[in-house]
Amino acid sequence: MLKPLFGSEVREKVLIFLVARGSGYPTEIAAFFNVSLRQIQNQLDLLESGSVLASQLIGKTRIYEFNPRYAFLGELKTLLEKALSFYPKEIQESLKTNRRKPRRRNKPL
Repeated sequence: MLKPLFGSEVREKVLIFLVARGSGYPTEIAAFFNVSLRQIQNQLDLLESGSVLASQLIGKTRIYEFNPRYAFLGELKTLLEKALSFYPKEIQESLKTNRRKPRRRNKPL
């Protein structure tokens, strides 16, 4: 949908994922969209070098999120949220449901 603007479908997927969840790490994004990890890492590196994204190391995992100092952050998020609203409902729901905390031991489902 936004490939003509961003130049890459993978870049669009990375940005959509981050606008929906707020942050993410490369393996998580690659698994969600069933895309190779290398493609995701390349796009994250390009977006971080352009100051669109910022990352931090938490343990051994590099977490990416939008750079709050990016000049067009508000406009970019508005565009991405609008694009997300045109995605199928199943993808929207699965993007917005985010379980990262581990389940307590012996807790019933």
